Amino acid sequence: MINKTVKNADEAVKDVFSNAVLMFGGFGLSGIPENSIKALLEKDLKDLTCISNNAGVDDFGIGLMLQKRMVKKMISSYVGENAEFERQLLSGELEVELIPQGTLAERVRAGGAGIPAFFTPAGVGTEVAEGKEIREFDGKLYLLERWLKADFAFVKAWKGDTAGNLVFKGTARNFNPMMAAAGKITIAEVEELVPAGELNPNEIHTPGIYVQRIFQGKDYEKRIEQRTVRK
Repeated sequence: MINKTVKNADEAVKDVFSNAVLMFGGFGLSGIPENSIKALLEKDLKDLTCISNNAGVDDFGIGLMLQKRMVKKMISSYVGENAEFERQLLSGELEVELIPQGTLAERVRAGGAGIPAFFTPAGVGTEVAEGKEIREFDGKLYLLERWLKADFAFVKAWKGDTAGNLVFKGTARNFNPMMAAAGKITIAEVEELVPAGELNPNEIHTPGIYVQRIFQGKDYEKRIEQRTVRK
């Protein structure tokens, strides 16, 4: 069986290049590829297009890449926790494509499944529909949305094996599995790396065929965006 293990995050991201399209898994700050993002910050990269459910926060996640002016364009569905993102957007420094969350998920899933486009009712009659084909089905209007794919997809799993099979936990499963399928090169970091054959096949969320590199992550912070406590 092929061993897809690499030594660390630095080795995993060694061939990421400027102007690349990158996908980052995670939901809010849950299940984001923290180690891979830190390694990317050490590289001299610019003009990146980043596809992610959210844009991180100012001092964590993709927010750190925005601070370093590495990102040319963000394709996201939720960006409300990042003041630097807002500043760059309003000043015209950052190109932004905001997408309804379900549409973002389906566009990524379509990219992984090899489906170039699909019709959805989400966004009809709003700015989301500008410049897109609209067609009527059974008396209802739908707009055409194209797939999303990436040069590199970065995902974070709870557990993985040396063959690249992955198991996610909780909300980390919302975007990570579909992004793993939509990257030309998918890099997975895991909290626990085990030998191939140790995972229960019935519990695997992403088969290793979608993963090109995998490594054991470390020092996860697992931040919470908005901590709410009872008064």
